[in-house]
This record gives sequence, structure tokens and C-alpha cells, in this order.
Amino acid sequence: MSLDWIEPAERIQTLPTYVFAHLDELKAKERKKGQDLIDLGMGNPDGATPEPVVEAAIAALRNPDNHGYPPFEGTPSFRRAITDWYRRRYGVLLNPETEALPLLGSKEGLAHLAMAYVNPGDFVLVPSPAYPAHFRGPMLAGGKVHSLVLKPENNWLIDLAAIPDTIAQQAKILYFNYPSNPTAATAPREFFQDIVAFARKHEIILVHDLCYAELAFDDYKPTSLLEIPGAKEIGVEFHTLSKTYNMAGWRVGFVVGNSQIIKGLGTLKTNLDYGLFSVLQVAGEAALQLSDKYLQQVQQRYRTRRDFLIQGLAQLGWDVPKTRATMYLWVKCPPGIGSTEFVLDVLQKTGVVFTPGNAFGPGGEGYVRISLIQDCDRLQEVIRRFKQAGICYQSEVMAF
Repeated sequence: MSLDWIEPAERIQTLPTYVFAHLDELKAKERKKGQDLIDLGMGNPDGATPEPVVEAAIAALRNPDNHGYPPFEGTPSFRRAITDWYRRRYGVLLNPETEALPLLGSKEGLAHLAMAYVNPGDFVLVPSPAYPAHFRGPMLAGGKVHSLVLKPENNWLIDLAAIPDTIAQQAKILYFNYPSNPTAATAPREFFQDIVAFARKHEIILVHDLCYAELAFDDYKPTSLLEIPGAKEIGVEFHTLSKTYNMAGWRVGFVVGNSQIIKGLGTLKTNLDYGLFSVLQVAGEAALQLSDKYLQQVQQRYRTRRDFLIQGLAQLGWDVPKTRATMYLWVKCPPGIGSTEFVLDVLQKTGVVFTPGNAFGPGGEGYVRISLIQDCDRLQEVIRRFKQAGICYQSEVMAF
């Protein structure tokens, strides 16, 4: 019997291929061939979750009170831990009752926020390149994504002056992300002031993804949107425990900021899920209460890898700027080769996995994202394999 009549909704059919899922298929094929893969593709932190977090989860798991449905809005204890963390880190005062909401990871919340506020045909401003959830969420909601193409000559910052007034006046939401995934760009405080003024002028909801705030180096301290006067009147900020605390699989995130915006997201979520497992909220609370010593160790780990790989790539002709934050390097493809072609060639010839820049939107074409999720011994092996395969950056078209 033919099942051709079973078709997914148009909202699914119009989505581009999710590159990370496709990369998983390609990696599986290479592993079947016996290839020793060095996976620097996904932003999946290596190493164990901190022991105090694991112990807190084990103790909470043994408490039968945590085995039922959690409160839709999150446990009071975890919400208070979130707002206490914001006060310590940024001097931002938040009401744990109305201005903080736990999430099943920040990706879920970023996408669902669009579904809560975007009507079919609404304009949503999204940088390109950007974390895929920033544009896929609005697409699923039926919105019209207006891409704000980022340029290296502008340090990958959004050019607010280049946004046409006709678009700005129609826009419902503006997503942005500094420190940035995938470009690793950082934004000065003045930029945050400008974007708040822009959003207030045009009555646009600001959605800031601050997932990499703790992965900052060389005395750089990222800015929280909510530090900016007036930001909380029109904006929210998303965070995750995945990167800083090696908790990617735990799926613990949260959103803070404007209570009205959060209420709308919470209303949608009550119709879709039952909230975050209480045990995970206990674990999240333990993570947010870890000492700065742990954070310094994490920062040192990624800073060391950053320096090591930038130096190694320099031996092969790449001039990669030293990043100030995140766990990524944003690296040019050799001239004459596109992102996807370069990634596939590197995978097949060396067993090294990168993410093509076009996975993050058309503005990422010509680049690859490299995740610093392997220790220096494995990064040294990456450089050795590249040298052996003759892969380098040169002024002419690369030859394999």
C-alpha cells in the first residue's frame, strides 16, 4: 500500500535540512569504515558534569517527592537560584516569581518563544549567520525571517543602521547572540545600548541568547542585555547550563527578563510540556552555586585549546583572530571552496569533523565552525592529519 498521501505539514517541509543531523549520518558512515574520527563539529562539551552537581541529582532522585509532575513555572528554589546568580554575576535584580522560567534547554525556549509571539506573516529579524533555533523557530511559527547579514569588516556585529525602516516598523522580534555562536564575536556595551534604543523606538521584542557568557577569556566580561537601562521593558535573555557545566544532555536552561514576555512563553509551554524534571532543577541549582574556582578551570581549559589550535592552524597558513569568548573558532575556508565541500573533503581525507558555516544561514558561507571540545593531544593530531593530507590555507585554490 502506498503511503504517499502521508505528508508532513508545510511548516516542516519548508525547513532546510538540519545540518547537525546530516553530519551525524556522515559520521556514522565514516565510523563503519573504521575511521578514527576527531569530532569538532557540535558544541558538545567533553568531560564530566561537576561532581557536586551529580551528587545533588542523585540525592534528589532518591527523594520520592521529586518523582511527580514538577510545577509548570519551575520550582521556587531553582527560580531563586537563577535570580541570585544574575544578581551576583551582573548586578541585575529579578523577581523569581515572574521574571525567571526554567526550560528544557535553551533551544526549546528560543524556538517556542517564536511560536508564542509570532503570527504567520510577522517579520522577525535574525542575524546571518546565527544559531539555527533563532531562525528555525520563527519559520515554524510561520514568520517571515529578515536576515541581518553579518560581515567580518564590522566584527560580525549587527549593523542596525542598515535595517530598512519599513522592515523595522513591521518587525515583531529581534534575536541576537553575543558572545556569538558561531562567529565567537563579542559586542561592546555600547552596542547593547544601541540595540535597546533601536528596539524601544520600533517596539520590537528583544531576545538575547547569552549561552556563552561564562566562557570568556583574557579578562573579558560579556554584557548581559538586562544590565542595560530599559532593556527589561522590551526584552528577555536565555541561558543554558549545557556549555559551562558540561550538562548538554541534561537539558537545563532558563529565560529571564520581561515578565509579560515570559508569561506568554509559559502559557504556550503549559500546553506542550510539564516543565523540567524536579531532579534536574535541583542539579541546576547546585551548578549555579558552584564557586568561581570551577569557572576559572573551565575558562582555562578552553583558552588553552584556543591558543593551541590557532597556533597550529597558523602553521598551515590560516590567520585566525584570537577569540575573547565561546568554545568555537570561526575559520575561513580556503579560497574557491564552499563550506559544505570543504567540510566533506576534510572529513573524508582526515576523519576530522567541522561544521559548515552555511548551517548557520547564508551569511556563514565561506567559513567553518570548529568546536574546542577535544584536548590538545587530539588537536595536535588534527594538525598532523592536515599536514599529511596537504590541507592548508593559501591564496590560490586549495589542492588536495
